[in-house]
Amino acid sequence: MADIFREVDEEVRQDQALALWTKYQNLIITVAVLIVAVAGGWKLWQAQQLKAAHAADEKLHAAMALSREGKPQEAEAAFAALAKDAPSGYAAIARLRAAGELTAKDRKGAVAAFDKIAADSSADPLFRDIARLRAGMIRVDDADMKEIEERLSPLAAAGQPFRASARELLGLAAIKFGDLDAAGRWFDQIVSDSEAPSGAKQRAEAFLGLVRSDRKPAK
Repeated sequence: MADIFREVDEEVRQDQALALWTKYQNLIITVAVLIVAVAGGWKLWQAQQLKAAHAADEKLHAAMALSREGKPQEAEAAFAALAKDAPSGYAAIARLRAAGELTAKDRKGAVAAFDKIAADSSADPLFRDIARLRAGMIRVDDADMKEIEERLSPLAAAGQPFRASARELLGLAAIKFGDLDAAGRWFDQIVSDSEAPSGAKQRAEAFLGLVRSDRKPAK
């Protein structure tokens, strides 16, 4: 008896499936075709992206070679061209490198270029922070302490990825302006930071030694 019920149930299911297919076959075929088309389009897009990435990588290395060869103008032009046409990641690196190439001949222009990247809300936050740091690094030589602090203090806060570099620059700027107490505080923060790079810690310890020796009262 149970076998009979199973056979009847199976026949009912087959009839239902046939009815559904008859009713929706055009829709099902259309969806299937779309799935195949989308999959094919996705693979084509991936191939195009990979090709663009390879081309951008070659152009980036060529521009970097120009920089190493001491050809800043040619390197800047190559980086600028790459920044316009390359995929987003390569374009961001190219923008930073193009701004960096300006430093030797046009410090104000370099700062303006880095500031433009830092202000670009569409750029990756990490690249924006690098641009802020590079601009601050240039301005340490020329700006007053207020501007330097405005540029670098946000990057020196706890948890910021480039805090050690920002603190080091702030410490050096404080020494430049004769504020040894502030310099000592910045270098102390580097030394006490368990995540600070070893090189930054070593330099901070050396600067701390100099700062403390200069602060000792004369006998």
